[in-house]
Amino acid sequence: MGELRSKAEHTGVIQAGGKVCVVVNTRSRRGRRRYPEVARLLRQEGFEPIRIFPVVDPRRLRATLEEALEAGPDLLVVGGGDGTLSAAVKHVAHRDVALGVLPLGTTNNFVRSLGIPLDLAGAIRVFRTGKVADIDLGVAGDREFANLASFGVSVEVAGTVRHWLKRLLGRAAYPLTALTVLPGHRPFRAFLTVDGRRHELLTHQLNIANGRFHGGWQVAKDISIDNGRLVAYQLGSGKRLRLLVETLVRATTGRWRSLAGGPFVMGREMHLETDPPLAADIDGEVRLMTPITLRTVPNGLRVMVPADFVDS
Repeated sequence: MGELRSKAEHTGVIQAGGKVCVVVNTRSRRGRRRYPEVARLLRQEGFEPIRIFPVVDPRRLRATLEEALEAGPDLLVVGGGDGTLSAAVKHVAHRDVALGVLPLGTTNNFVRSLGIPLDLAGAIRVFRTGKVADIDLGVAGDREFANLASFGVSVEVAGTVRHWLKRLLGRAAYPLTALTVLPGHRPFRAFLTVDGRRHELLTHQLNIANGRFHGGWQVAKDISIDNGRLVAYQLGSGKRLRLLVETLVRATTGRWRSLAGGPFVMGREMHLETDPPLAADIDGEVRLMTPITLRTVPNGLRVMVPADFVDS
């Protein structure tokens, strides 16, 4: 959508006090409680927002994002969960606007993938001390995504997990909900074609990641959100117990293997078929079905990141 400024020029404009708009989902787990602090902390760092939008009704989120962008900001600051940030990604992609993200969700996968501090003051400080970067996006069918496309038991978990449980336990609510869903879940067969090679597996859960984190835990110790590749991996196998054990090990230790040594398939484009056909959770939105083709869009999104972020 028009010509983009250089990253250095865009960074300079923002740090010199460029135009800032703020959108906060006050229905998110932490959004309502932390919303009053956002404007105060921005002003403390030298920013004076031209518009601030609290989103009380999530159905108004997309319209609110468009209204904020119509004000012509250099930096669009968005706070909420991964679903809120996913919607923001779709609106900001390919525009001459940098997305500034606030850690106001349960798992904050996108925030973690960018190396942004998980405390609100630290995240806002990045807008003054960090830089503008262009990162890759994933595309599933016709839907862009920043973090993850998932298939299998996690789709049922996302639709089952209770909001009160997320508020109470945070990211631990997801594996606990999986314990109730898994006994009745049937494994599926997946056929993944990458670079002309066809991979077949039987599993309860398949993930295809653009970002570095899933459920608040790192996918692999050397994965990147900006390397031009998607990373596909299964959790467990066709056996429920193996999926349960592997998920609990990851949740309690946070240890993930290297991409070079783990059970990962990587590529710029992947075609996925499943038996039976399955719903796809694309960054929290369940609207597509397999078969589906996924690919990367290099430098599809402009974001504000810490100064030490490796921008390729």
